[in-house]
Amino acid sequence: MPQLSFAGEAEETSVIMLEEITVTARKISENLQRVPVAVTSFGGTELGRQGIEDITELQQRLPNTTLQVSRGTNSTLTAYVRGIGQQDPLWGFEPGVGIYIDGVYIARPQGAVLDVLDVERIEVLRGPQGTLYGKNTIGGAVKYETKRLSGDPSFYLEGRYGSYNQMDAKITGQLPVVADKLFFGFGGATLNRDGFGSFLSQGNKENYNKSLLTGRLKLEFHPTENFFMRLSGDITQDNSNSKGGHRLTPSLIMGEPVLDNVFDTAAGADVDSKVRTRGLSLQMEWQMSDHWTAKSISAYRSGDSDGVIDFDNTALSSADVAGFYEDHQFSQELQFSYIGEKLKAVSGLYYYDGESCGQFNLLLGLAPPIGLTLENSGCVDTRSYAIYAQGTYYVTDKLSVTLGGRYTRDEKEADVFQGIFLGLKMMNDEGLLILPNSDFVNDHAWSRFSPHVGVEYQAQDDLLLYASYKNGFKSGGIDMRANQRLLASANEPYNPEIVDAFEIGLKSEVWDSRLRLNLAGFYNKYKEQQITVQRVTDTGLELVSQVINAGRSEMKGLELEAVAAVTADLSLTMTVGFIDADFTKGAFFDPNLGEVVDISENFVVSNTPEWSSNVGFSYRREVADWMMNVVGNWAWRSSIHIFEIPSQLDTPGYGLVNLGVTFTSPEDKWNIGLHGKNIFDKEHRIAGYNFAAETGGLGGEDVVIGYYGDPATVTLTVGLKF
Repeated sequence: MPQLSFAGEAEETSVIMLEEITVTARKISENLQRVPVAVTSFGGTELGRQGIEDITELQQRLPNTTLQVSRGTNSTLTAYVRGIGQQDPLWGFEPGVGIYIDGVYIARPQGAVLDVLDVERIEVLRGPQGTLYGKNTIGGAVKYETKRLSGDPSFYLEGRYGSYNQMDAKITGQLPVVADKLFFGFGGATLNRDGFGSFLSQGNKENYNKSLLTGRLKLEFHPTENFFMRLSGDITQDNSNSKGGHRLTPSLIMGEPVLDNVFDTAAGADVDSKVRTRGLSLQMEWQMSDHWTAKSISAYRSGDSDGVIDFDNTALSSADVAGFYEDHQFSQELQFSYIGEKLKAVSGLYYYDGESCGQFNLLLGLAPPIGLTLENSGCVDTRSYAIYAQGTYYVTDKLSVTLGGRYTRDEKEADVFQGIFLGLKMMNDEGLLILPNSDFVNDHAWSRFSPHVGVEYQAQDDLLLYASYKNGFKSGGIDMRANQRLLASANEPYNPEIVDAFEIGLKSEVWDSRLRLNLAGFYNKYKEQQITVQRVTDTGLELVSQVINAGRSEMKGLELEAVAAVTADLSLTMTVGFIDADFTKGAFFDPNLGEVVDISENFVVSNTPEWSSNVGFSYRREVADWMMNVVGNWAWRSSIHIFEIPSQLDTPGYGLVNLGVTFTSPEDKWNIGLHGKNIFDKEHRIAGYNFAAETGGLGGEDVVIGYYGDPATVTLTVGLKF
């Protein structure tokens, strides 16, 4: 939603115009309308007015973008932009959309469903960002920026109560330690909610509940006007139950029918789950001269999670998967920016060192001790080095040219174990290994140069035209589910994905700066596409997974973003996204047929609706000296394929309607909000698992399981600022 500015109070009519929005999409502060990048920015104040609680809710307001909670989890993120993302969140696999917290790259999707706390703004960049942001941003990037400290003592307390016994509390504040020099800031939240449904076979334990604690500390040092330093740390622990899924078909073994409530489940696996993330970063910024700025960002992050996913969602101890992930990463970036009369440029060096480990045990059996267990475990060590530079040279006052490039070297080493054990083997049991599938160590290195070429023409002060070519890549790797016994080449690495992206666009403000219209058209040529293909053997007891570079696709699309200040009190927003995404190549080795099968005709691009749109409004007026803001939006997405191969899980198009109202007291001391989301209670499936009986099932069971977006909810928020 826009911010409105007013001028000329002495005149009979006030001047109404949209407020200028500043973004750092190109790693320097610029006016949104002068940046030749498809980027959307959400300010912290507006996020509060809209009642947005975590970054997945931004999906509704973004064209050609998917931000959703992954299958069977509460805090793992599935992110797709313009048809490119990460389908499989297994450890060691790489995302296609980069997530950044205060400039620090978050390498894994586990724990990446970020709650809104102490946020200055969230920027979403669409299209490859390989030059400035590096590998694994071939779809785009999400930048989560927390607030800088002002040094003024402040304290903010917020409480929420809502549907399903939602009870949240947030606290943020700051204090000067040394006047004008050293500031201390803090923020914390406890977020709790009962489940939308129940585990019916486990005494009605909560399903889709929330139990999360998070906190952040900052220390900012301003020894001179030209130097800034920030030391920050954050920690989050999510104790929400593992999610039980909804069977789309009756159980072949237990005969259980399809349940009426999609949030209820017959899953019998343990519901205990924990996800922990921690981070520490040091940022230093030095304004060396009127033109040059140097910045250093050093960061360490770690995370671990453990839980159980019940694949068949029955009370039997079959197709249950107990697993854990753990990862840690260190990164260092040195950045130099130059802003002159004719040239704007950013250059830098980047280093990343990370390890990601995990294990899962897939239980296949009717009842203890009868049955088999497939154990899969291993670690991936990654080192990445990069050097980059990008500059925009102004040939004339109106015409500019952008050139950039990034050279990256990626080094990976992985150890993989997979074997079948007799009996139902728990995570820490020794077990009797009866069939070894894989036990190997492999390493590989890749190098890539990612160029960027652009031309911009500022036709008028309020009209920017641009065209660009960008290249990006998603890192290669080694299949952590490799089964060499059935596929001898499974230990061989798969190559990076490559995208060549062409974009043309315009950014304009008309109607005396009351109407902002931004339009982008793009064409992506997506090569060496990594596809995870999982097939059950004819026995129904073995799962063969492959990560293959057999995919090649093309994406063509349009994006429109419009904001209008209709009156001094009423503003309207609209976004429309269209994408035509098709596979042009696809093949995999079918273990049942023993041969490579061409399936390009059957492949589709997942998690990418052809159409996505949003229409919203914001109306404000003064009521008894308080400022009232009424907001609402209708977000619609056309049909969606959950996986690359169409299945029962595919979701028809759906629309969600949200309404909210907030009241702010004079001097902003109090704020009260009431927000209703998905007010018409539209059922919408967002993820799932598909091991259907006609393709082999899983352990003799027909496994077609869905996971769903939130039902209708209402939340009351009360905030107090000291």
